[in-house]
Amino acid sequence: MLIPRGYREEELVSNRASLLLYGGTEEERRAWAQEAAHHFEHEGALIEVRQAAELSEALKRPKGVVLVWDVSKLGLEAQGNILRCLQMQEERPKLVLGMTGSADSALERGALREDLHYRLHQAQVDLTVPGLREALKKRWAVLAEQRAVKEAAEREAAESERQAALVRKPGTVTRLAPQQRKVQSSKAAPRKASRR
Repeated sequence: MLIPRGYREEELVSNRASLLLYGGTEEERRAWAQEAAHHFEHEGALIEVRQAAELSEALKRPKGVVLVWDVSKLGLEAQGNILRCLQMQEERPKLVLGMTGSADSALERGALREDLHYRLHQAQVDLTVPGLREALKKRWAVLAEQRAVKEAAEREAAESERQAALVRKPGTVTRLAPQQRKVQSSKAAPRKASRR
């Protein structure tokens, strides 16, 4: 599970580093990106990019998590835009660059830019590493349970608030006593200037 001279998978799922995520199924790559987005949910929902045309708008985000389904299919020009974002944008989203095959095979085919690969050489997760899938499934099950508990608590709070609003009866609105009305009306009445 360790990446030589790089981040561990557990760190990459929760820190702000952008990364290459390859191997496994589409569903597993998406679940991994969703877990990463969970760590930054206060920054907005996970954005998914499947085509090069969707990329430029996603890269403009100052925060959050962006999943690029298969970076090797976007083309080298789009990958250049990703590289510029990583090198020049101080505020940028966490980019999870997915791939179906390995990064090495994409490099050999010329489907992945060498400079982009180099930029992310310490931030790569290979979902086919023995034991990783099982560890992820356990982690995702715990995360799903936490989400369910949180959503149930939010629904319960919303229902309590709705019930409290229904229970309010006429007469609970604060009314001014007659003395308070007189004081307020005398303050509001304009004073006549005395002439000499």
